[in-house]
Amino acid sequence: MSSPGLSGRCAGIPALARALIITLICSTGALAQDNAQRNSPPVLNAIALATAPSIDGVVIGDEAWQGATPASGFWQVQPNDGLPATQKTNVYVGYTDEALYVGVMAFDENPEAIIVADSRRDSSLTDTDAFLFVIDGLFDRQNGFVFGTNPAGIEYDGQVTKEGSGDNFGSGGGAFNLNWDGAWSVRATITDDGWSAEFEIPFRTLRYGRDDVQQWGINFQRNIRRNNEIAYWAPLDRNRNLYRVSRAGTLSGIEPPAQRNLQVTPYALGQWRRGGTVSGTESNSEFGIDVKYSITSSLTLDLTVNTDFAQVEADEQQVNLDRFNLFFPEKRPFFLENAGQFAVGNGQEVEMFFSRRIGIAAGGTAIPVDGGARLSGKVGERTNVGLLYMSTEAVDGVAPANNFGVVRVNQELPNRSAIGAIFVNRDGDGSHLVASDQDYNRTYAIDGRWGIGEYTLLQGWAARTETPGLDGDDEAFSLKYGYSSAFWTANLQYTDVGANFNPEVGFLARTNYRKAQGFLMRRIRPDDLWGLLELRPHISYNGYWKPDGFQESGFLHIDNHWEWKSGTELHTGYNITKAGVIEPFEIVPGVVIPAGTYDHGEAQLVFYTDQSQPFSINTRANIGGQFGGDRIAARATLAYRIGETFRTELTYNYNDFDLPYANGDFTANLVRLRLSYSFTPKILLQALVQYNEARDVLGTNLRFSWLRTANSGLYLVYNEVDDRGIGAPPAGREFIIKYSHIFDVFN
Repeated sequence: MSSPGLSGRCAGIPALARALIITLICSTGALAQDNAQRNSPPVLNAIALATAPSIDGVVIGDEAWQGATPASGFWQVQPNDGLPATQKTNVYVGYTDEALYVGVMAFDENPEAIIVADSRRDSSLTDTDAFLFVIDGLFDRQNGFVFGTNPAGIEYDGQVTKEGSGDNFGSGGGAFNLNWDGAWSVRATITDDGWSAEFEIPFRTLRYGRDDVQQWGINFQRNIRRNNEIAYWAPLDRNRNLYRVSRAGTLSGIEPPAQRNLQVTPYALGQWRRGGTVSGTESNSEFGIDVKYSITSSLTLDLTVNTDFAQVEADEQQVNLDRFNLFFPEKRPFFLENAGQFAVGNGQEVEMFFSRRIGIAAGGTAIPVDGGARLSGKVGERTNVGLLYMSTEAVDGVAPANNFGVVRVNQELPNRSAIGAIFVNRDGDGSHLVASDQDYNRTYAIDGRWGIGEYTLLQGWAARTETPGLDGDDEAFSLKYGYSSAFWTANLQYTDVGANFNPEVGFLARTNYRKAQGFLMRRIRPDDLWGLLELRPHISYNGYWKPDGFQESGFLHIDNHWEWKSGTELHTGYNITKAGVIEPFEIVPGVVIPAGTYDHGEAQLVFYTDQSQPFSINTRANIGGQFGGDRIAARATLAYRIGETFRTELTYNYNDFDLPYANGDFTANLVRLRLSYSFTPKILLQALVQYNEARDVLGTNLRFSWLRTANSGLYLVYNEVDDRGIGAPPAGREFIIKYSHIFDVFN
């Protein structure tokens, strides 16, 4: 694979971008003085429990915890960085032959002031009193699982990959994948002494090594929301969070059983459709099965037959007011475990593998998935492997039948470093647009990262695609330098994507470009200034050029974030933008943007109140020019909750254009209403209603879920799409009932 040198590729970048790059290099050279000696991470001994705790949330007085020495001594990162936590926390860890148990007693001098903001599974723990922990069972200091709860006893879990150092990839990887759901349970209760919780995590939910006696990485986090306080057991810098697995403490003395895990999850589904393109009422029934088998304690085989994702919440609609592809995140459960290990590229910009390409057509049409298999996990102590095979059916006029294959290998090295490779293949049957012998696409890539000290990380990847009819200039690469300390954050990145680079089972926001990016930010914690917690002045630049030097996009952002100790935050910024339009395009029906270069400036304001309060506001506004005219783009979200059970959010996206073209004075707005009511942490009724003015479409998604464990249980789903345009078909309505159950064969 050959590519022009970096210096040659940068020749078309203007002086502004080069000056920012030089400034960042010079600045970050002086940042090394922030390095400080770190205390050794703490150690906690797990105890073998004679009897399992009663999972009722009551820790004090439970005989199972008698004799256990708790972890204590938490340290703040905010509001008072480096000081002891204001309230005492005791954490107990023990195990039986079947499960790991964690008990927490979160003492509080004022239990009446405890804030409980939500009781939905996986709802944010930022705006509530909460307790979380990360477990690095393979002790590789890079990956792990996060479990958490609040005083309502919600189940919150996710998967950390690459030590949280990468981008937030749509496939779920790079940093933290909240959509991963494991089988475990928790109960919590508020007492006169504060609040407490007990976790039961079956060993089959975790991934760990083969030794009889093991050490795991572990860290605990407690949030005391009324103080906007965050504290950790193993101390962290103010710019880090729980995902910083390399700074976790050590859990010693664990004697887990040899992994024997075989879970079989069948499902049954009934579906009724009416309206839209359907004449009369159309009914359908489906049956399918998922199987999970642990080949070793760190290597898992997943099988799926007649896969269905009817229970997944509808996508949030977006309005595309530019020339580039929109990104929608993956939510389907089968693709989520270890999804981060398959992630190679720049998140939401150029990704080698994007699982939404499987089973979802370009327009959002569902493609039936016949089945597939995934083998993922670790071989040895530091070698990650991932094999994926999926088969989909043909849909006339939409997509051919396809077989998808992915092979991923990643070798972890010390200090957050790694090197890896990925191969992605699609083979179609030629039933749509092309002949069968031309219906394929392949992507090859290598990637790596190199951690230098505590604060510096170098990352890069290089890739090539193979597509019939597209020969030459089918390569892409990216290099990134990142620095992050308690006081400074900086990065530089250069990306080059060839004209024929075509990862059809990946994601590509735009084609044929060279990008230069830079970012520099300072964190300032005033001692006593207007109640402020932190100031974050920063500057960033993103520029995209075509190979001939024509600049397609430019974005210079100068800003400061004002964060108060109360949780209120204000961002005051100014943007200098450039849009180079090569060919005229239709921004909305009937409005064409001519070719040309458009230079503008705009003010940017972001404001949100304390999100833990029953009523909160989150707003953003960009006011200035775009495409030769004026634009106001504003988004406001009003959130209201009653206790931890009822929550509503109303979001209004307002886009008002005044362009000097025919029909150039227009609006393109989007309204989204989300309602949810939690009968218990496992029984939830929620609604998502959206109106897209640009497409004149009203969509409704109603979901009732009664979960048993993880994602299994009963789902009732109602979908309605009303295309309100002239000559549109009647509203399409769909009702779905789905039930699934996990059978644990060995337990």
